Amino acid sequence: MKVVPVPCLEDNYAYLVFDEETGDAAVVDPVWPDQVLQAAQINGAKVKMVLTTHHHWDHAGGNNGMKKLLKDVPIYGGVKDKVEGCSHPVQHGDEFSISPTVRVKCLETPCHTKGHISYFITSTLPNDKSAVFTGDTLFIGGCGRFFEGTPDQMYQSLCKTLASLPLETQVYCGHEYTQKNLEFALTLEPKNEALLRKMEWVLRQRKQKLATVPSTIGDELEFNPFMRVDQKSLQLATGRESPLEVMAEVRRMKDNYKGR
Repeated sequence: MKVVPVPCLEDNYAYLVFDEETGDAAVVDPVWPDQVLQAAQINGAKVKMVLTTHHHWDHAGGNNGMKKLLKDVPIYGGVKDKVEGCSHPVQHGDEFSISPTVRVKCLETPCHTKGHISYFITSTLPNDKSAVFTGDTLFIGGCGRFFEGTPDQMYQSLCKTLASLPLETQVYCGHEYTQKNLEFALTLEPKNEALLRKMEWVLRQRKQKLATVPSTIGDELEFNPFMRVDQKSLQLATGRESPLEVMAEVRRMKDNYKGR
């Protein structure tokens, strides 16, 4: 299984996910259809489906274009979201295959939107790594704004649903926000060694104009403040006690921080 990030718009990522043996592929949030299909052609991949994380235009806005370019291509999206062009509404726990060896499991991760879906993709081939496509729920070092949900929902989405995935699962998020996210995280945990190491690496990547995806679930648990709301360091930094109170306060602080 191979994952190819496709930069779109100012800082979005679409993704091409394909079985390297058969070429069967899915695309995630292809807001720029032409660029995504060009990536598929370069990699010898055959797009079989579109996986949409949520209804916002910068993720779902290319769906109808994909349908025009690939007649009758299935468009997957959350049953609780109004996803453009959706032909296959999905809910938590739904599973289907991209190819004989690559399988998708749908995870409801609401809060940014009420029907946000993350896609957990695995392969039966021994050397392939599992991956989760988190849209705007989980970013590297951060999370999406609580547009349609509550701190409790984001806590469940991040600290229960996504945190329960294998630690080595690769995280592919919807935007290149990592540097700003880590700058903010350092205001909360300035002595977090994992965070400091990650920031050094990110600065090198961005200086070369390279992507910072993927991360891993294990890494996020070490430095992402939104996945560390049960840690004493975050309680002290926010002046809050319960994980839900910490989640709400970290989001409030992030919303008021320069950047996203």
